[in-house]
Amino acid sequence: MTARVIDGKQTAADVIETVKAATADLVSGKATVPGIAVVIVGEDPASQVYVRSKGRKAEECGFHSETYTLPDDTSEADLLAKVEELNADSRIHGILVQLPLPGHIDEGKVIQTIAPEKDVDGFHFLNVGKLGTGETADAFIPCTPAGSMVLIRRALETDDFSGLNAVVVGRSNIVGKPMANLLLAANATVTVSHSRTKDLPGLCRTADILIAAVGRPEMIKGDWVKPGACVIDVGINRIDAPEKGEGKTRLVGDVDYAGAAEFAGSITPVPGGVGPMTIAMLMANTLASACRAAGVEPPKY
Repeated sequence: MTARVIDGKQTAADVIETVKAATADLVSGKATVPGIAVVIVGEDPASQVYVRSKGRKAEECGFHSETYTLPDDTSEADLLAKVEELNADSRIHGILVQLPLPGHIDEGKVIQTIAPEKDVDGFHFLNVGKLGTGETADAFIPCTPAGSMVLIRRALETDDFSGLNAVVVGRSNIVGKPMANLLLAANATVTVSHSRTKDLPGLCRTADILIAAVGRPEMIKGDWVKPGACVIDVGINRIDAPEKGEGKTRLVGDVDYAGAAEFAGSITPVPGGVGPMTIAMLMANTLASACRAAGVEPPKY
């Protein structure tokens, strides 16, 4: 068996086209321009690159976009004040504070200060609670699990996973736990596992839907995959690539792609799978916030 490749780039492009069209309708029909604000503290190069990519994508979608770069020594009080200022700004529908923050700032306190209706990362306890209790219609869902669900639904060509076993490898608050809740909401039978799970390979072989989000390069081997399974690899790991030259590296996922592709029915590559979906769903969440503020039903993906 050779797995069908799940093209995250194309799916993300489809999502962005839907966002663009709905944004144009919102602007013409309700005179509402979706607005997103990103706050970054410090000059971390990787964070700067990510923030710039968010800004470019927001502008491509027709959003109003603002970026605030604060110095490393910004006090927690000053950062909280900036968040409160954005909470009160009616032009802004989505607020992101780029993580990680400097050690002297309490990340949890900052995240919980963001207004839940503008928490487009889906990290506020109110949004976490809504997702955990199945109230997904008006909850903001973390972007990586939300994007993964779009990929799964398209790969399986259904919104209803009744009768399917799903195994999530990883229990983080950002991916593993919300992923499990989304799969439960879609009627899958879900097991959350992790590095300490007994007989993890055997458990993975029971999965019709296998989500790898453990942060270990190529941990999930090919013979861990049930024949015909849908495999979603959330991992992004940089490893040495001496075959490309001294000091060179390459990106791999949490799944041994070549091995898994021999068993899986469909599989996401790394890069080009889940990654592009994360920013696409951030744009979708921001649009949804603007739609709700204007009394308009946001689009489905």
